[in-house]
Amino acid sequence: MSTISEAGAAAVPAAPSGAPLVVRTVEIDDPGVPLLRLLPESADPREVLSWVRRGEGLVGWGQAALHHTRGASRFAAAEDWWQRLAGRAVVRDEVGMPGTGPVCFASLPFAADSAEPASLVVPRVLVGHRGDRWWVTTCGVGPAPTPLLQATADPEAPQEVTFADGALSGAEWASRVAEAVNRITAGDLDKVVLARDLHVRAGGRVDPRWVLRQLAERYDTTWVFSVDGMLGATPELLVRRERGLVTSRVLAGTIRRTGDDAKDLTLAASLARSSKDLEEHEYAVRSVAEALAPHCSSTNVPESPFVLHLANVMHLATDVTGVATDSVSSLGLAAALHPSAAVGGTPTDLAVELIADLEGMDRGRYAGPVGWLDASGDGEWGIALRSGCYQPGSDRDLRIFAGCGIVAGSDPEAEVGEADAKFVPMRDALSGR
Repeated sequence: MSTISEAGAAAVPAAPSGAPLVVRTVEIDDPGVPLLRLLPESADPREVLSWVRRGEGLVGWGQAALHHTRGASRFAAAEDWWQRLAGRAVVRDEVGMPGTGPVCFASLPFAADSAEPASLVVPRVLVGHRGDRWWVTTCGVGPAPTPLLQATADPEAPQEVTFADGALSGAEWASRVAEAVNRITAGDLDKVVLARDLHVRAGGRVDPRWVLRQLAERYDTTWVFSVDGMLGATPELLVRRERGLVTSRVLAGTIRRTGDDAKDLTLAASLARSSKDLEEHEYAVRSVAEALAPHCSSTNVPESPFVLHLANVMHLATDVTGVATDSVSSLGLAAALHPSAAVGGTPTDLAVELIADLEGMDRGRYAGPVGWLDASGDGEWGIALRSGCYQPGSDRDLRIFAGCGIVAGSDPEAEVGEADAKFVPMRDALSGR
């Protein structure tokens, strides 16, 4: 059941017969194993779906409906398709929580002119866990029995994994950073986020379940995601909408950890005082607050960021919250926020133009919104960072990505080091380190 639309084109209902999807959500007992261990082996890595943080969240498999859309209207087209599909569904929801009933996983490209389309997937089977509650949702064109949930066999580690430069080598990318700093110093813009990629090849199949488990074990404060072949562990919550409460976590300003706790505390203190990093962070927070303002009241923006400690790096972080004042969905809020200064720059239009001029690659869905929404519009969306994407038609070739915020005080060689640090989660998960 797949459809595709270009920007401005009408989306097509997913069911080929025109029959509505039949969706049933029932509460279940704790299956006794973590969510990610319930994912069955799949011949196609693109059918593995995940949005998990600290053991809670959603996983899914199979495709009850699949939709692609591209272009400047990709967010609106995706929203229209989902509202019509969910609105026609025959639903029996015995749980009634955010993430129950009809649920769509989605991953959208960073740029409007990307050759890679947005992907929206409605799984045939979804399992959710929150607090002490577990549920399973089945979805299809006819009634489906509740699946038997049990731990699956451990996936095998990828073999003979190699990494190679993508569009640019480290030295070439450093020169692009230097050019960006010159443009910023000249007053053309305030900040730009530049990314680079690496090509990954394995000697055999790369099981996405292996990668997801590795990421979840090592980076338990991140959201471990997988949607249509795009997978990773993002520390950045672009937006959450839950029963009227809106939350966004902003990360900008990074320093690499040493592994020595005492040294890392000193580095954290220096990060919190760094004028360069505080400037970069302020741009990002301001862009989020301004984007949320038309849709929220009682917005709370803390005066100072806190330092978020991850396994390999530390970030300046700010949690922005508000109360929704209109009916805009979580996907609509993600559209309003994208691209924030944390992944684009300031001013946005100039930064996006400079990204296209300097990066030398199509980001695809890297740094685009990734997450899920339900029929009520509630959902969670992250930014597809610390991530990689399977290449078309392959289950052993991937591209992985890392990006850095560039401001007037940025040093090109230091930014190469920061990008290398941000490659570590995916590199280690793929190489089995």
